[in-house]
Amino acid sequence: MTTAKQPNQTLLLYSKYANWWPLLSAPEEYEDDAADYHRIIQKYHNNNPKTVLELGSGGGNNASYLKAHYQMTLCDQSEDMLAVSRKLNPECEHIQGDMRAIRLKCQFDVVFIQDAIGYMCTEEDLKKAMQTAFLHCKPGGVALFIPDYTTETFRPATYHGGHDGNDAAMRFLQWDHDPIVNDGQYQIDFAYLFRSPTSKEPEVIGETHICGLFPRTNWLQWLQETGFYPSSEIIETDELEPGLYRVFIGKK
Repeated sequence: MTTAKQPNQTLLLYSKYANWWPLLSAPEEYEDDAADYHRIIQKYHNNNPKTVLELGSGGGNNASYLKAHYQMTLCDQSEDMLAVSRKLNPECEHIQGDMRAIRLKCQFDVVFIQDAIGYMCTEEDLKKAMQTAFLHCKPGGVALFIPDYTTETFRPATYHGGHDGNDAAMRFLQWDHDPIVNDGQYQIDFAYLFRSPTSKEPEVIGETHICGLFPRTNWLQWLQETGFYPSSEIIETDELEPGLYRVFIGKK
């Protein structure tokens, strides 16, 4: 098995193998989560929000549900992932850009960042993403940040999954662990198996993703320092124990 550890976060999953994304993470897996995010947006935004900017939108699975309620603008650093999303969400605007630095000439009722926020591996990067969200959020708008973990909720875990397509299939094994405790980061080791009609044996690839891991109090403090009125809310998910999955909300 080939191992590709890339601290600069230029990851095979979002580049060379991006076209396999629907077989790794199918849109139907996002329906319940998207319903939760819609509920939270409606709860914290008091004025019938219509426009949403999603940063780190990836393959567009969240947008495939949220677009029923909002006009979605989808932004991702990976042009390969945007190509996947365009097939799923052709009616949405897609923009290539880094959530730490992109500056559009418009503001939105809602700025939404799901688990892509986890790739902000340092305090500096996370604050830059928060600043981007703040600048693109209309007065009275809200921003949602949804990390997979905070320091308090992190648990070493393994996951597996994947799907069969019409002429190809993919499986993955995911191992979340924290090899250096209290360094503000954790590690996800992936093994991917790709089976295509042109090969007798599956292609097996491994790579490591590095993600940020910060305390809940820091999230709230940094949101406040950015200019938001911060709060957070627990939602339930099948992947974590009850009470551990937290959404951070910034009201502008």
